[in-house]
Amino acid sequence: MTPGNKPPDRAGVPTAEREIMRTPTDSHARLFLRFLRFGALAWGGPVAQIDMIRHELVQEEKWTSPDHFRRLLAIYQVLPGPEAHELCVHFGMIARGRWGGVLAGLGFMLPGFALMFLLSWLYVTVGPTNAAFQAVLLGMQPAVVALIARACHRIAGHSLTDRPLWIIGGVAAAGEITGVSFWLTLPLAGLAYAAAARQRWVWSTIIGLVFATAVWQTHPIAAGRYAQTTETTTASAAAGPRAGEVPPGALFASGLQAGLLTFGGAYTAIPFLKNDVVDRGRWMTENDFLDGVALSGVLPAPLIIFSTFVGYFGGGPVGALAITLGIFLPAFGFSLLFFRQLEAVMSHPLLRHFLEGVTAAVVGLIAVTAAGLALSILRTPAAGAIFASALAVVILWKSRWAVPTVVGAAGLTGWLIAQSSV
Repeated sequence: MTPGNKPPDRAGVPTAEREIMRTPTDSHARLFLRFLRFGALAWGGPVAQIDMIRHELVQEEKWTSPDHFRRLLAIYQVLPGPEAHELCVHFGMIARGRWGGVLAGLGFMLPGFALMFLLSWLYVTVGPTNAAFQAVLLGMQPAVVALIARACHRIAGHSLTDRPLWIIGGVAAAGEITGVSFWLTLPLAGLAYAAAARQRWVWSTIIGLVFATAVWQTHPIAAGRYAQTTETTTASAAAGPRAGEVPPGALFASGLQAGLLTFGGAYTAIPFLKNDVVDRGRWMTENDFLDGVALSGVLPAPLIIFSTFVGYFGGGPVGALAITLGIFLPAFGFSLLFFRQLEAVMSHPLLRHFLEGVTAAVVGLIAVTAAGLALSILRTPAAGAIFASALAVVILWKSRWAVPTVVGAAGLTGWLIAQSSV
């Protein structure tokens, strides 16, 4: 066998645990089809997807031990990227080396990609002229804001575990409101928490002063950035590319950036992509962006697949492929390149504290994004009612079907409201 096809050692698995594990016997074709089936059944978000993988590969077929699976999951939850997809790549490598990892990752993402590609084409070609389609999407938008708000609360629950992390999240939110670039916010947040965790308070103070200076150099009042005139907005839009004309390289770079910064789950990609395509690029409206997130919510796929919609909207079929490649590349790369080193590297306290600080800052960014979307979308009693109902359902109903059901029901409600007003 070539090094790329040889099943790797059980990296990081203690000898006592290896005794209860079985060597996978899947061929390359069967491995691909197994993970293609996982992808076709990937309803209900990462929790349901991970549980499906765990049940078949850990409980039933014993590709690895339960303890090792829990350690892997903890690592991938800290690293950027959709953790269910990263686990698929990892299990593919256990079975068939690097080529197995590639096939498993492709199999898991292909059903969602194909469906999102089809819906993107439908949205671009039929959506603008079809009143019923528009009514359904208009009903979905408040539900999507509720999903983002719920995701922010859930991520905060397992990420902001002490007072310094809460402070970092709040300060990052303040920086986002005043216009500080997240390229400055995120590394400073990681350094600040790494220093605070080791009780290096002098360094924490210095980092805080650097960030305060950055805030001072930007807009001092939150409303200042959002109260720009429509003339300025129009001029910015005219200067940039229009929908359908964004270069594939720019879309690939935008996807790669988001893929490297999705700490804490796929929802955390939303502020980064929104910044590129709505706030800065201005070739996509906020409503269009939310429609893409809504459509991904009814598909059997990681939510991050909404990036395919963004790419199709910006650059057609080639743009959809470019941004999808960019956003999934880190999810493949971490497992394929660092299979044996992941547990050892992630056990280093300094790196782990740095990533925890970055995750706390991302929570602040997504909270500001959710608040901004709420102010923009929830302007009617009907939108407010859909938002409140959707939020209550996703909080109270612990089911893999909660997200697609909420999004679908919101779309139906939007259609019924439109019909009643005819």
